Amino acid sequence: MASSTGNEEDVNPVLRISQLDALELNKALEQLVWSQFTSCFHGFKPGVLAHFEPEVKAFLWLILWRFTIYSKNATVGQAILNIQYKNDLSQTEKYQPLRKHQKLWYLIFTVGGRWLEERCYDLFSNRQLQSFCKIKRYITFGAGLLKLCGLVNFLIFLQKGAYATLTERILGIRSVFCKPQGVRQVGFEYMNRELLWHGFAEFLIYLLPLINVQKLKLKISSWCFPIASLSNSENTLAAYCKECSLCGEWPTMPHTIGCSHVFCYYCIKSNYLFDMYFTCPKCGSEVHSLQPLKYKIEMTELHS
Repeated sequence: MASSTGNEEDVNPVLRISQLDALELNKALEQLVWSQFTSCFHGFKPGVLAHFEPEVKAFLWLILWRFTIYSKNATVGQAILNIQYKNDLSQTEKYQPLRKHQKLWYLIFTVGGRWLEERCYDLFSNRQLQSFCKIKRYITFGAGLLKLCGLVNFLIFLQKGAYATLTERILGIRSVFCKPQGVRQVGFEYMNRELLWHGFAEFLIYLLPLINVQKLKLKISSWCFPIASLSNSENTLAAYCKECSLCGEWPTMPHTIGCSHVFCYYCIKSNYLFDMYFTCPKCGSEVHSLQPLKYKIEMTELHS
């Protein structure tokens, strides 16, 4: 983040949407860092970080503060969007970096405030003494007052376009562009493709369970192969006894359904249980009766 060039040029105001985007990017980074850190303790006893979670989070946010605000005058989200903090307490319109005490107070308000809120909640959650209950009420009232002030500050931010957070307004630090920005261009082609694809995927998820894929596959296979003439003669039945019409292997416990084709018992039984309107994939005949193959036909096939 080169601030020397900013000392020579006037600062550029930042759009409201860019400031809000930077805040969202900061939250996403914190969640990513915390999830990656906790994944290192998956092999440990559950709840090993529960007693020290506020302190561990404060330590991680301290490291982020050291390499972002303290060294570059910008958070990670601001650096991605070409934004940095300016000392708005100075009387000049030129860029002025943050002073050291502003950076330290930023650390206290952000990291220290969140740590104090989480730790106080743990300390006073199970306390029943009157003094602890009174302190808890004061802390709750103070937290609610800060949230109300944050809401008022956000409404002012929407109107004025400066100081997106209450901390920025109190410390007098303002977001500015590092370099002059061009016209903001928004392309909707990618968004349109994503919307169309997600809509198509949801339609398929709704439609596919309603389709009987097994029956459709058998119907297509019956169209691809020529329809065999039905015959009940034993010689014709023995000619088809070499393989199961479903799995293509030597039929195990061969059965027929009333046509000239033979099936394994488990193949035809499972398909018939799955679809009561099952038809032969070779000739399209419906299941009239599931009958085992006659013994003399089996012996004829074995000797042929």
